[in-house]
Amino acid sequence: MGNALSFFQEFIKHPTHVGAIAPSSQALAKEMMAQARVAECQTLAEFGAGTGVFTKAALKTLPEQAVFIAIEQNANLVRCLREDLAKECAQAPPPAWSQRYAEPPVYCDTVENLPALMQQNKISQLDSIISGLPWAAFSDELQDRLLQVALDALKPNGIFCTFAYLQGLLLPAGKHFAQKINSRFAEVHKSRVVWANLPPAFIYCCRK
Repeated sequence: MGNALSFFQEFIKHPTHVGAIAPSSQALAKEMMAQARVAECQTLAEFGAGTGVFTKAALKTLPEQAVFIAIEQNANLVRCLREDLAKECAQAPPPAWSQRYAEPPVYCDTVENLPALMQQNKISQLDSIISGLPWAAFSDELQDRLLQVALDALKPNGIFCTFAYLQGLLLPAGKHFAQKINSRFAEVHKSRVVWANLPPAFIYCCRK
């Protein structure tokens, strides 16, 4: 409940950066992990970690030796997420992922700084990228820059997954973004609709 309140407060202050009134659901996180094949990834990045619904699912799903980078530019959300993950690590027994990281791999940074974060973590290419960014709220120019960051970072046949709300399919911004990813990726498909999310959502799974 605390995370949901923090998320809503950040939406009120920065609606174009947060882009939703509530965090994504566990059901959507489960579908995201499946579509991005996180269980098979050795290298994974997350764009827009928010309150960490996808982040926590990824940490639990990734193989033991995998390297993970979660990026969130909102400092308040980063603080809340790091505190949540630190509490998980303090539990007995601690989560398995806590043995792999000296501290939670959550960076208060912009997606455009991904190349530097990859270098810092000794990653040459990413197997997959998962995204919680509100693409439809971004300008054309920002969408182009961030999608190029993703394409440059992914290995050949790498996977980029991002979700969209069902009603967005009917809106010009949603249609435009769909056209944009179809023009940039070799293959794009939509997942099933996750009705157990507010609002209902689906995932674009894009292969480089």
